[in-house]
Amino acid sequence: MASRRTLKFYQADVFTSHPFGGNPVAVFPDADGLTDDELQKIAREMNLSETVFVFSPTAPGAAVKLRIFTPTKEIPFAGHPVVGAMYVLAQTKSLSINEAVTGLVYECNIGLFPVELYAQDGHVRQVVMTQPRPQFVSLIDDAESLYEVAGSLGIARSIIAETKWPVEVVSTGLPVLIVPVRTLTAVRSISADDQALVELCGRVGANGVMVFTTVTVESFATVHARMFAPSIGIAEDPATGSAAGALGAYLVQHGVVEPAPTADIVIEQGYEIDRPSHIWVRVESDDDIVQSVKVGGACVMVAEGVLRF
Repeated sequence: MASRRTLKFYQADVFTSHPFGGNPVAVFPDADGLTDDELQKIAREMNLSETVFVFSPTAPGAAVKLRIFTPTKEIPFAGHPVVGAMYVLAQTKSLSINEAVTGLVYECNIGLFPVELYAQDGHVRQVVMTQPRPQFVSLIDDAESLYEVAGSLGIARSIIAETKWPVEVVSTGLPVLIVPVRTLTAVRSISADDQALVELCGRVGANGVMVFTTVTVESFATVHARMFAPSIGIAEDPATGSAAGALGAYLVQHGVVEPAPTADIVIEQGYEIDRPSHIWVRVESDDDIVQSVKVGGACVMVAEGVLRF
């Protein structure tokens, strides 16, 4: 019988400081030598919204290379896997963290991006990633399409239209359809039609649908959000860093939050699926044009183990 291979892995909850909140991610810190087929099978076995694999960097100046997989496909970029992976690597001493703020560069499938690790007493308290400059891809403003959006979410079109804000595809690395909704009750009443969402996302070129309202559960939060991405194997995501960046850019672009050179936003997500999450977003603007987006939050380690295959 052939000998079985072993791989060490860790699991962290991201965008929370409490176990069983936030969005779980599995991190494999030594993925060199794994084939694409093995990476996908491992991600399917872990069965989390994303699993992240850490490789030796191929680009000069990068600390690591990250590849990210959902249970069904590889995605070029994401938020919580990057934040979670950097947290795990720091906590396990794979990365040297000797200062209150350590700046690094990581490599992913769409390029090189900076990340900052904020530490206290040798422990990482927050990880902040800089995302690609936002792209406001397309407005969804014809009546037929808006009825399709509302129908796929199981809500009335008027609940969207009464906000006076647009439905729009925005990307800070991964395109997402941003949908404003008038009330917290309406957001919580959403009954998503997965097949309709898959068809909608395919038609508008998005990976998922981020629904938000300015009515929040927590007084410190800016907006309350839910994220649906069945087209990439995620029915509902409890905390979505890439979509949070896109939503933050949208909020500033359309004046949902007070326009300023620097806008700090807190997105609460995951409440409806019992995984409360808090995502910090900083949007920097110049001459009313969004220039940069940073996304970050706390993490907590919840598991470690060995995969044998």
